[in-house]
Amino acid sequence: MQKKVNVIGAGLAGCEAAFTLAERGVKVSLYEMKPQKRSPAHHTDMFCELVCSNSLKAARIESAAGLLKEEMRRLGSITMQAATNTSVSAGGALAVDRDDFAAFVTNKIKSHPNITVISEEVTDINFDDITIIATGPLTSDALSEEIKKICGDSLSFYDAAAPIVTRDSLDMSKVFAASRYGRGDDDYLNCPFNQEEYLAFYNELINAESVVLKEFEKSALTVYEGCMPIEIMAKRGEDTIRFGPLKPVGLRDPRTDRRPWAVVQLRQENAEGTLLNLVGFQTNLKFPEQKRVFSMIPGMENAEFVRYGVMHRNTFINSPKVMSATLNLKINPKLFFAGQITGVEGYIESAASGILAGLNAFLMLEGKEMLTLPKETMLGALIGYITDESVVDFQPMGSNMGILPSLDVHIKSKQERYGALSQRALKILDEYLQTRL
Repeated sequence: MQKKVNVIGAGLAGCEAAFTLAERGVKVSLYEMKPQKRSPAHHTDMFCELVCSNSLKAARIESAAGLLKEEMRRLGSITMQAATNTSVSAGGALAVDRDDFAAFVTNKIKSHPNITVISEEVTDINFDDITIIATGPLTSDALSEEIKKICGDSLSFYDAAAPIVTRDSLDMSKVFAASRYGRGDDDYLNCPFNQEEYLAFYNELINAESVVLKEFEKSALTVYEGCMPIEIMAKRGEDTIRFGPLKPVGLRDPRTDRRPWAVVQLRQENAEGTLLNLVGFQTNLKFPEQKRVFSMIPGMENAEFVRYGVMHRNTFINSPKVMSATLNLKINPKLFFAGQITGVEGYIESAASGILAGLNAFLMLEGKEMLTLPKETMLGALIGYITDESVVDFQPMGSNMGILPSLDVHIKSKQERYGALSQRALKILDEYLQTRL
């Protein structure tokens, strides 16, 4: 019997999944609603349309994005082939001519003998074959409803996320560990303001520049009263956030033995404790503004941001709750998810997850053990993060060095440390793939 897999969505993740399977002799039915219907963000009928930036981030291997791209190359990525063939000058980044990039992938997919493109919108999931859903952050309303039936209430429509910083980058001489009123086990790190520091921070916060939302995203700011951007809340009055997410009650600064004027709390974001979330700091500020203003928080003067806060239209499942590290559902193993709908953030992250979903769908067809990539690799760490049941208030995550396990030896230089992390990742990935593929 001919082996067959369905892939829904011809974006970066869907094309990677389809290509990965087709190259291994699997017949793929690739469903794409273009040209009959487009999402509000798309403008052409080509596959792998880059709707925002044309940059695929840093090229150097000693960066998180560069490491992930190198791992993708070793996994046979079609988007890396396209990027190589359509790159444009961008300094230390890998950027592409977006039309040529999309055309390259579209032609490869449409001309592949093992891929049949079906131009229609999928509105129900009733396939008997293994199926990969890779419909992106703007999944259609009809399919979203179908996914909700399977995944329960674990489907979000707005990405209202606070920034995440690395613990190692904090000035611990200014930060103290404690829970309010001594409850818990010092679960939070606290950044205390005095009155002068707070007023300076407050004035910069309310005057910082925000992202201009697209028309279809503007309702995010009205439907999420409970996740109001910190800068919008601050504009309601000087003390609003001081009696809200920055309230100092129940806390004493051990340096002064007094209650601070205001406190920013940082909560552990991953099991290893290397990443910290700014509690209550969902924001719509531009990324450079977040770096500038939030670095005014005591103890965060040199903070390394591995994810900036965002608030925009973004459909994603609660992956830690419903999905395995092999990218298939716990309750329905024949149904895989890939791309931004899983909670990975970014072009290359989406594409990389599509490769893994395609590989594991193939291994399932073959009756073989599926891949759970080592967490020392960037892709393995990223998938480990989005399927980590200990993550609180799950929000999308992109590739960053902070999600990798620490080295056995401490390397002070960040550049050298990142280089060592990258070399370790590639060595472990090569060894793993030699035994598995």
